[in-house]
Amino acid sequence: MHLVSRFRVDLLLFMVAAAWGSTYLVAKELVTPSSVVALLALRMLLAATIMGAIVAARRRPVTAAELQVGVFLGGLLAGVFVFETFGIAHTSATNAGLIISLTIVFTPILDSFVSGRRLPVTFLVAATIAVVGVALLAGNGALRPPNLGDLLILGAAVVRAVHVTWMPKLTADRPMDTLHLTTVQLATCAALFSAGSVVHGDSIPQYVAQLDFGRVTLFLYLVLVCTVFAFFVQIWAVGRTSPSRVSLLLGSEPIWAAVIGITVANDSLTPAGYCGIGLILAGTAWGRSVERNHRLLAGSLPAPSRSDKDAHARGRTEAVPFVEG
Repeated sequence: MHLVSRFRVDLLLFMVAAAWGSTYLVAKELVTPSSVVALLALRMLLAATIMGAIVAARRRPVTAAELQVGVFLGGLLAGVFVFETFGIAHTSATNAGLIISLTIVFTPILDSFVSGRRLPVTFLVAATIAVVGVALLAGNGALRPPNLGDLLILGAAVVRAVHVTWMPKLTADRPMDTLHLTTVQLATCAALFSAGSVVHGDSIPQYVAQLDFGRVTLFLYLVLVCTVFAFFVQIWAVGRTSPSRVSLLLGSEPIWAAVIGITVANDSLTPAGYCGIGLILAGTAWGRSVERNHRLLAGSLPAPSRSDKDAHARGRTEAVPFVEG
C-alpha cells in the first residue's frame, strides 16, 4: 500500500477510536439515571433511520437470515447499551472507558468455554493483570469494592463478550451483508428502548424537551460520528489494510477514554489509580496479542497479511466489528 494511502487509513481508524473513547464523557453529559432509556431510544431511532435509508437506497432486500440473526444480536446489543449507559450515569468517564475494555479478555475466555479450546497460560496471566488493574482503578488507592457504576460497566463488558462471541458463530456458514446486519441490530435496539421509555423514567418527548443547543450538538455527535461515521470508516478500511491492523488501531479506544477522562473531564486519580490504568492497558493489549497468535497457530484465523476485502466478500462479519460506544 502506498505510504500516503496507509496514513489516511490509519488516521481515520484512529479518529474512530478517539470518537469511541469520547463517547463515555459525551454520554455522561447527556444522561441521568432517569433519562437512560429515553436517550438510548432517541439515539437508536436516529441511527437506525439513517442506516435504513442507506439500505433502502441500495435496493438490496434484507434476507430472512439477516433479519433473524440481526434481531437476536440486537437484543444482546441492547443489553450492552443498558448496562453501559446506566453505568456511565453512576461512575466516571475514565472508569467506564477502561473497564469496558475488559471485553478483550472476557471474549476469548467465553469462546474457550463454548469451543472447548484451551487458552495459553500467558493469556490467563494477561487477563489477571487487567483485572487487578480494574480493582486498583475502581478503589483508586483504597481497599473498597467497586461502586454500582463500575459493576454495571463490568456487566456491559460481559454481555458485549457474549455478543462478540455469538456473531461469527451465527454468520460463519451464511453470507450476510454487514450493513443489513448492523441496521437490523440498531432497529431492534430502537424498538426495545422506545417501548422501555414508556414504562421507565423520562419519555422521549420529556427528554427532548430538556435538551438545549449544547446537548443537541453532543447528541448528534454521538449518533453521526460515534455510530454512523465509525461504521462506514470500518467498512471503507476493510479492503485497504489487514484485519490485525484494524484491530490494533481500534484497540486504542481505552487509551483515548483515559486521556479524555483525565484531561477534559478532570477525573481525579491517585497514583494507585494511574497504576490501575497502566495494568488494564498492558493486560488487555498483551491478552489481545496472545489470543490472536494462539488462534493463528491453531489455524482458526486468516494470516494477518491477507486483505480483509476477500473475507468481507464472503460475507464474514467478524472482520468489521460493530460500532462501539
